[in-house]
Amino acid sequence: MPKMKSKKALVARFKVTATGKLKHSQPGKRHIMTKKTPKRKRQLGQAAILDVSLTKTYKRLMCV
Repeated sequence: MPKMKSKKALVARFKVTATGKLKHSQPGKRHIMTKKTPKRKRQLGQAAILDVSLTKTYKRLMCV
């Protein structure tokens, strides 16, 4: 069986932390910013950790 190729889209969007969690930037900060509060825009700039239920699947797709 050949080696499994990693999904490059996932590799570009996620980074693996030292503890093995997946870190990503939050969606929703690209356009239509006028109706969002300053607090919401500020919090969207922070990195987020992927949900535990999806971590195993995404790591397998990333070949990590």
